[in-house]
Amino acid sequence: MKLQLEIWRQAGPNSEGHFESVTIDDAVAEMSILELLDHVNAKYVEARKEPFAFASDCREGICGTCGLNVNGRPHGPGKNTPACQQRLHLFNDGDTLKIEPMRSAAYPVIRDMVVDRSALDRVMEKGGFVSVPAGTAPDADTLHVNHQTAELALDHAACIGCGACVAACPNGASHLFTGAKLVHLSLLPLGKEERGRRATSMVDEAETNFGPCSLFGECADVCPAGIPLTAVAAINKERARAAFRGKNN
Repeated sequence: MKLQLEIWRQAGPNSEGHFESVTIDDAVAEMSILELLDHVNAKYVEARKEPFAFASDCREGICGTCGLNVNGRPHGPGKNTPACQQRLHLFNDGDTLKIEPMRSAAYPVIRDMVVDRSALDRVMEKGGFVSVPAGTAPDADTLHVNHQTAELALDHAACIGCGACVAACPNGASHLFTGAKLVHLSLLPLGKEERGRRATSMVDEAETNFGPCSLFGECADVCPAGIPLTAVAAINKERARAAFRGKNN
C-alpha cells in the first residue's frame, strides 16, 4: 500500500513549523496511524535522520495520549475512534495523509506532534475530586446508588481526556470534557458535598483557557469515549444550580 504523507515538523513552541513530505510504499492496511508513524520513524533512524515526535502510551484506546489531526480531523476519519485504533484500511492506495498536532490555542506545540494539554488538567485540579472522611472505609451498602444512575455516571466517567473535543470545536471549547466530569461527579453521593464549589471552579477555569461552545456538536462526533452531546448542558445547569443554592450545596 503506497501512501503520501505530509507530517508536521516543529522544533519547539517558539519555532516555525512546516510539513515534511514522506512517501511510504510498503504500508499495511492493518496498521494503525501510530504504527504508520513508527514505521516512518524506523526508516528515519536507519537513515540517521531525526524521527518525528508524537505522543502515545497504552495504544488500546484508554489513556487518551495519542492526540493527532489526520487530514484536518482529530484522531482520523473513523468516527469516535482514537488515533491508535484508526487503521489504514480507512484509506485507499495512493492517498495523501496530512498528519499534524491537534490544533487549538489552548494546546501549544512542544515538538512536532506533541502538544501541551495541561489546560485540561487544570480544569480537573479545580474540582475533579471528592472529599471523603479519613479513617475506615464505609461498608459498600451504606451509600445507595441505583443501577440506572450508576450506569449514567459511568458513561460520563468514560472520558479519557484526549482533548479531541477541543480540537474539533471551531471555538476551541472544552464543554464536552468539563460537562462530562460535572455530570459524573454530580450523580454520585460522594461528590455532592462540594457540588456547587466544583461547578463554579471548574467552569471558571474552563472559560479562562478555552472558548465558548459553538453549538455545532463536532465534539461528540470525534469523542473516542462516545460522551453524549447532552453533557454540554451540564455547564449551564451546574453553574445555575450553584448560583441559586450556593457553592456549599
